[in-house]
Amino acid sequence: MDHYQIIAGNFQSTIQTIAESVDALAEPVGLASTLMVNALLQDSKIIACGNGVDATLAQLFTCNLISRFEHDRPALPALALGSDSAGLTAIAHAGGLNDIYSRQLRALGQPGDILLCISSAGEANNLLRAVQAAHERGMAVVALSNGTDGELGTLLQSEDIEIRIDSLRRPRVVELHTMTIHCLCELIENSLFGSYSQE
Repeated sequence: MDHYQIIAGNFQSTIQTIAESVDALAEPVGLASTLMVNALLQDSKIIACGNGVDATLAQLFTCNLISRFEHDRPALPALALGSDSAGLTAIAHAGGLNDIYSRQLRALGQPGDILLCISSAGEANNLLRAVQAAHERGMAVVALSNGTDGELGTLLQSEDIEIRIDSLRRPRVVELHTMTIHCLCELIENSLFGSYSQE
């Protein structure tokens, strides 16, 4: 097996996907960061969810807001719904996996909050129900989606923002979702605090 060819192919594929996506993604990423900044300025919070690796990306986003991204600054209110294993399994045991996020959103979401819904692997009923529950609670939605998420896009409302990665390979989608999350964190941090320093 030629490891170099596999490694080089993956790097080249990532570079190509990034180059082909930046123009299409710049505007929705900027709009999403503005939506999130405005919510945070109104003392609202950002709630994130996703399945599998996307749940990890939701935690990456929220830990960067609660702790810090690049600069020391005050903590920002954010919550990843997939991080409470006891709550998730209790909801799944009582009502099934489709409600693991929507039930939490109905309990924790408030008007003005933002749902960050991350989907790198096609349709998932629990994410679709999460978007519906967010709307019921008066929340706007930022969806990090992929090229096969047809139904998710149809649920979004005029105030919602979709950041869509149109690659057919899930690893490329996850990579660009990660870059998008880092961009959102940097834009939020810079918009709220600039070059904030505790000293």
